[in-house]
Amino acid sequence: MAQKGVQLDQETISCSICLDLLKDPVTIPCGHSYCMNCIKGFWGVGGNRKIPSCPQCRQTFTPRPVLVKNTMLAALVEELKRTGLQAAPADHCYAGPEDVACDVCTGRKLKALKSCLQCLISYCEKHLQPHYESPAFGKHKLVEPSKKLQENICSSHDEVMKTFCRTERQRGLEVSRQNIQQRIQDRQKDVKVLQQEVEAINGSADKAVEDSRKIFTELICLMEKRRSDVERQLRFQQETEVRRVKELEEKLEQEITELKRKDAELKQLSHTEDHSQFLHNYPSLSPLSGSTDSSAIKIRPLSYFEDVIAAVSAVRDKLQDVLTEEWTNISLTVAEADVLLSASQPEPKTRAGFFRYSREITLDPNTAYTKLSLSEGNRKATLMSEKQSYSYHPDRFTGWSQVLSRESLTGRCYWEVEWGGEEVYVAVAYKNISRAGSSRESGFGFNGKSWALDCYKNSYNFWYNDVKTPVSGPRSSRVGVYLDHSAGILSFYSISETMTLLHRVQTTFTQPLYAGVWLWYSSDTAKFCKLR
Repeated sequence: MAQKGVQLDQETISCSICLDLLKDPVTIPCGHSYCMNCIKGFWGVGGNRKIPSCPQCRQTFTPRPVLVKNTMLAALVEELKRTGLQAAPADHCYAGPEDVACDVCTGRKLKALKSCLQCLISYCEKHLQPHYESPAFGKHKLVEPSKKLQENICSSHDEVMKTFCRTERQRGLEVSRQNIQQRIQDRQKDVKVLQQEVEAINGSADKAVEDSRKIFTELICLMEKRRSDVERQLRFQQETEVRRVKELEEKLEQEITELKRKDAELKQLSHTEDHSQFLHNYPSLSPLSGSTDSSAIKIRPLSYFEDVIAAVSAVRDKLQDVLTEEWTNISLTVAEADVLLSASQPEPKTRAGFFRYSREITLDPNTAYTKLSLSEGNRKATLMSEKQSYSYHPDRFTGWSQVLSRESLTGRCYWEVEWGGEEVYVAVAYKNISRAGSSRESGFGFNGKSWALDCYKNSYNFWYNDVKTPVSGPRSSRVGVYLDHSAGILSFYSISETMTLLHRVQTTFTQPLYAGVWLWYSSDTAKFCKLR
């Protein structure tokens, strides 16, 4: 009990600001006592404390009280210090760098237990007690300790935010909500439009698939009917020819039989020893019937119906050419359905972005100039000094050492060409570019049907319709080409450790395009790269 009494005395003579025994204790008019420096510091802290007040009961004093040392308390404190009963808070109670510190504590500050939104001060457990005990603090709102209490000061009024501050903010909030709600409505309308667009696309695609299936089924039925007609005609002709041969064979067999019979008669007569009988029987021998004319038997070479096979093959080749040519138009028409969306999709910014549209390009041997050697799966072209063993083909370039790709290019495409030697043109062209001779009409970049980047040693030039445009940029042995057919964009890039735009074309493409290269000097090479 004695120890408890001492503890009570210790609490009584402790400063509620620093929570330590009073140092130079002073008693203010309300009766509460504090360290001289603590109360001076408290009254001097914070620009909003215009009138001195008690940290515990919040009673205000006007004028500012004169602080006089309380000698009785000072003597009691000295006695307690002498008896060694002073206690200090545990280390874990003090505020660290990450903690919210009590704003009332002086010296080493304790951790705050609560923050007051009215006082804009954080309090430790000891300094918080007046908020619980005094009715003067009844309307103060306590929250979890916060380092951002100053955010509750209105920038317009330099006071704690009150109802009128909320009213101003409320108006702004309503305006913001109206804007947000309007945007929500706009976006919902956009979503609805896109959903309708999806339904329309799906419906149109389903109908196109169904109609295409019917059309191709009709084509297949027509081809099947033509196949059946050819088969029936072949069988009919087969039967006719076999019957004719059989009839002639039967006639010849009859003639052989008659000849054998006649030969037997003559043989028998020749063995007759009676001369009178021989002379008597000889006139009675039947004459030979008319012999079959051997010239009527015309045996054709072993071809028979091979001509029919050749004729059917010719039809097949024509159909393949038509289907190949028309198929590019069909593909282009299908790709045009992407025009609305492609207009909103910008050109990629990184090489990895371009790789999304990469196309594997192979060269068409039927278009290759006779001195161009194709290798590596028809992806690489090399200009040779001697002619290669190409057969005639109407698509072949005859005057310039050029070659086009097998693949037609529509939509968005990207490819890269690795070139070597002195001068190589990296190009795109329409299929109907001229192939004959060394005129401007057949050279890549020298007409309105082709576009070409001339890579010459340490310089670049762009050619279109016989107009030369000098191009600046880092020299590289690899050129990237990006095509957005629907948007009419054709871009050439220098590819090394970085990707640099050399030249961009903005136009309108009216036909599918084909990739091509034009090699100028012997041993020049151009290879269409496989992209990962």
